[in-house]
Amino acid sequence: MATTDEATAPGAIRSLIPARIDRLPWSPFHTRMVVALGVAWILDGLEITVAGAVVALLQKEETLGLSSTQAGLLATVYLIGEVVGALYFGSLSDRLGRRRLFIITLAVYLVGSGLTALTLSGATPWLIFLYATRFIAGMGIGGEYAAINSAIDELIPARFRGRVDIMVNGTYWAGAIIGTLGTLIFLNQLDPNIGGRAAFLLGPVLGLVIIFVRRHLPESPRWQVMHGHEAAAEETIAYIEHEVEAGGRELPRVPEDKAIEIQPANQIGYFALARLLFKEYPQRAIYGATLMITQSFLYNAIFFTYTLVLTHFYGVDEKKAPVFLIAFAVGNLSGPFLLGHLFDTIGRKKMISGTYLVSGVLLAVTAFLFQADVLTAVTQTIAWCLIFFFASAGASSAYLTVSEIFPQEVRAKAIAVFFAIAQCFGALGPVIYGALIGDDKDPARGPLFGGYLLGAGVMIVGGLVAWFLAVDAEGKSLEDVATPLALRRPGTRAEGAARYGL
Repeated sequence: MATTDEATAPGAIRSLIPARIDRLPWSPFHTRMVVALGVAWILDGLEITVAGAVVALLQKEETLGLSSTQAGLLATVYLIGEVVGALYFGSLSDRLGRRRLFIITLAVYLVGSGLTALTLSGATPWLIFLYATRFIAGMGIGGEYAAINSAIDELIPARFRGRVDIMVNGTYWAGAIIGTLGTLIFLNQLDPNIGGRAAFLLGPVLGLVIIFVRRHLPESPRWQVMHGHEAAAEETIAYIEHEVEAGGRELPRVPEDKAIEIQPANQIGYFALARLLFKEYPQRAIYGATLMITQSFLYNAIFFTYTLVLTHFYGVDEKKAPVFLIAFAVGNLSGPFLLGHLFDTIGRKKMISGTYLVSGVLLAVTAFLFQADVLTAVTQTIAWCLIFFFASAGASSAYLTVSEIFPQEVRAKAIAVFFAIAQCFGALGPVIYGALIGDDKDPARGPLFGGYLLGAGVMIVGGLVAWFLAVDAEGKSLEDVATPLALRRPGTRAEGAARYGL
């Protein structure tokens, strides 16, 4: 429990809550929580897939008649919205709590995506309003990344944290599959105007169901106690323990020597966070940024140009391209689910570096096969599935890493910062690779061959950085992985936290 006693410093809190969370067995409560929170990545995958499929429809005169530039700007605006949402809502999540934000961010997404569908109903819609709705939807999803990763890591027992976080992040590709199947049905069976609106409503319909489930989830007791709400934290952890014991589990008592003593700190802004990261955690900052940037570059480069490769080099009909995407998405989805538990057993260092290195090497091999013109559309897709079976697990581990290697008080903001950095670098991928693919009338393999080698090199660099800088976080409490700034213990960072405005 959260307690104060005569040995505790004035204003400090002595708490067993982190130890009580980490000693819990897996239970229906944890399953319900993961389903309710993990839908964030499904929605993002669904949203991007639907937008990519509908954009060609929006260029037709019978719909909106957008130019290629106007249509392409829809994706850019959504990306900018994600970055802004991650930074804004990430800061609010650290200040106001995880629960408030995972309700608010989902609501923002529902409004944005729902308004997009309504905007498409007019024959001559106000284009600026259409962009605004995509920006709002992006803000909601960007905020979800920061708030949800924080909540999941803080509520999941340490021995399950790695696999759960990686599998949840991997469900992005379940959203891609749902979005692909939905658009295939709606765009081919319905009138173009109706089909486009129906496709954009797939996410909001799913979100409306989930938002009611989220309303019954508790706040993170770790966040509560770190912010001085010890009574509320005790009520929350007691509720969680009751939920676990309701399944017939008897929980062992946590010994007092597992308690930590904290002095709730002041809130900090992004400038103070930057000083903290680069003065106190420079290696971890480099490590987290490298993992996020490299995986984002590779994914955006391949995923957003795969249709161009299939149509330009293999003569695949554009209408059949989504079938190849489904296979590609299945490979991406299976990696985190089949490899996730190894990040908790074999360990973070070996698995993170291994998945990055293996995917980089496989991409290099595929590049030479592509250059030799020995692949078909089917074998190229099989190669991508194998590459991203490993790359998807590695990419998911990047989000896990930045959410667990920094202190509790700045966790959501740290996720937001590295997410924003990754998205900015990742945005270069489609531009570079789109230029390398060139004209569909006379496509040349040489430039894209070089691009594939570049992507392979980027992932190999990520793997090497992970090998040398990885943090052994498997099975460890979050407080042991990154000492809370509020922790009162001689010699810890809390003694000097004032110089960071904490």
